[in-house]
Amino acid sequence: MSQALATFAGGCFWCMVQPFETMPGILEVVSGYTGGHTENPTYREVCLGGTGHTEAVQITYNPELISYQDLVEIYWQQTDPTDAMGQFADRGDSYRPVIFYHDDQQKAIAEQSKRDLEASGRFDKPIVTQIEPAQSFYPAEEYHQDFHAKNPDHYQAYRQGSGRQAFIDKHWKD
Repeated sequence: MSQALATFAGGCFWCMVQPFETMPGILEVVSGYTGGHTENPTYREVCLGGTGHTEAVQITYNPELISYQDLVEIYWQQTDPTDAMGQFADRGDSYRPVIFYHDDQQKAIAEQSKRDLEASGRFDKPIVTQIEPAQSFYPAEEYHQDFHAKNPDHYQAYRQGSGRQAFIDKHWKD
């Protein structure tokens, strides 16, 4: 079986797992930290800043069953691509939106998709999501993994309370 990696940062990683893991061809979705300079950072260290990391999900997928293009389209629909300084209620560098590409093909797909989103006129502000090379990825602590399944009430309250769900409903329900 063919396998590939995709890595996306879109604010709190709790909200980035479920939309991907339910898709055919997704083998695993891991919450973690990437894009920084500290080895094996903890959640506390990332939240306090100074590690350079952002919360992200790393997806192992079968490209014969789901394309990277499809994953990028799912990604856009989970984020506010016009907000460079965080996502929804979560502010700061550790919540910035980034597509981390693993090869030149992923980079080209992400860049074209970003141009297409800008040209669509869906948003009144510029698309500021960064597209950067993938770096070391460090899985988050176990209690963060599959948070939506382990703590469904807390997850739903957070998703609503952060403003994420209302934004998605307003901009992507068509």
